Amino acid sequence: MDKFILRTIINGFGLYAAVELIDGISLVNPEPVTYVWLAVIFGLLNALVKPILKFLTCSIIFLTLGLFTLVINTGMFYLTSYVGSQFGVGLLIDGFWSAFGGAFIVSVISMFFNMVIKDERRSKRRAKVRKN
Repeated sequence: MDKFILRTIINGFGLYAAVELIDGISLVNPEPVTYVWLAVIFGLLNALVKPILKFLTCSIIFLTLGLFTLVINTGMFYLTSYVGSQFGVGLLIDGFWSAFGGAFIVSVISMFFNMVIKDERRSKRRAKVRKN
């Protein structure tokens, strides 16, 4: 449960950065709660739908040397926008390239924070091992 909350916070930061940095992305209701709900929706969709999409397109991912995952991330960003609009926390995306840029920003921020968190966990484990 802690991992889901941490990933939701990271996704919220990523979504905030995408909205602020990409001109073609905006929110219907720009309040902090909106980012939380969109981060939850984004996290759930990434946990439930993305693995299925990756499995179904694994040959294309292999042929493009992994670059097709950027298209899948763009689709997940669009899907987050659609599902969010159904719940009244809409994310407005102007076009494919705006969604691509937003998905790229969220992916980079998520990757960076996950690396930092993993490094902290490793150093804590090493400290425990040294004490024992």
